[in-house]
Amino acid sequence: MWLNSATVFAQNNETTKDLSSVKQKIEQQKAAIKLTNKQQQEIQQQLKKDDLAIAKTAAKMNETRGKQKQTQEKIKQLNKQQQVLETKKKQQEDVLAEQIRSAYSAGHHDYLKLLLNQQGPSKVQRTLTYYQYLNDARMTSIENFEQVLIELSKIEEQQQQQAEQLQVLVAEQKEQKQAIEVKQQERKQTLKSLNSQILSSKQRLNKLESEEKSLIQTLARIQAQLQKEKELKGLSKLKKKLKWPVKGRIAHSFGTKKQGYLRWKGVLLNAGVGKSVKTIHNGTVLFADWLKGYGLVIVIDHGEGYMSLYGHNQTLLKGVGDRVEIGEPIALVGQSGGQSQSGLYFEIRHKGKPVNPKLWCR
Repeated sequence: MWLNSATVFAQNNETTKDLSSVKQKIEQQKAAIKLTNKQQQEIQQQLKKDDLAIAKTAAKMNETRGKQKQTQEKIKQLNKQQQVLETKKKQQEDVLAEQIRSAYSAGHHDYLKLLLNQQGPSKVQRTLTYYQYLNDARMTSIENFEQVLIELSKIEEQQQQQAEQLQVLVAEQKEQKQAIEVKQQERKQTLKSLNSQILSSKQRLNKLESEEKSLIQTLARIQAQLQKEKELKGLSKLKKKLKWPVKGRIAHSFGTKKQGYLRWKGVLLNAGVGKSVKTIHNGTVLFADWLKGYGLVIVIDHGEGYMSLYGHNQTLLKGVGDRVEIGEPIALVGQSGGQSQSGLYFEIRHKGKPVNPKLWCR
């Protein structure tokens, strides 16, 4: 009997120890989960920081590209002006050469002949007037020729200035490209760290749920703040008439499975980094900022409750309140928001509800 009591006591002791150990492990696991969640939040913030840094440099690069284009166009115009002036110069050289040849052929002995032949005053006057006319014509030609030379000199000077400006812009663009490459490497490391934290399908699902919830909340706020404009007529009459915002193969279609029970609310279009993203129709920019899971996002109100959304951009070219016209560039394609490949996430919504973009875009 005593042995049984001792055995029970020992077993009870072991059970208490086991329970204590389990509780300790649970607390450790909770602490680990808490730490992981904190690390994920920190990495998400770093990802946002990396995306915004790339966006800033990409915007500068896009501006430099525009200046380059303007400078090249200016050089082209100057070359055309130079060709016109060179032609003019050649024509004036020919006229001046002919005038000099005529003067040389005639020589100055006509003056002496006039005096020796003792011709009448009226004839002498006519001859002198003729010589004066020829002299004036030569002087005018010389003056015109000098003016053309001055203009040509100015054109050549401007060409030199524009060529130097182009060299500066090319160097700037090279530096900006290198800066983007460095920032993209940093972003790649951040993304790697983030992905290493997401281990299971359940965690991935939770992440996507969180991202979708963030997007829905943002769109709800936009919808609540939206001031409808009478001139914006919506998209109801434009089915199958709109162009896609960027050319590219559809990687994920509307309504297909995303993760678990989640489905795609829009389409993901494969497209190269830096390609122009164009608005599908006239509207007003309602939102232009970074969103978790979607990166740099721009949302446009088209009226009558219709909105279009463009995500994963490299940089945004428009800000909140800007009016945009159909086909106007509003962003550049990127891979912000944690994407491993470049592309554009595109949605159309009506009164907050997502609709299939294929029904509107041809």
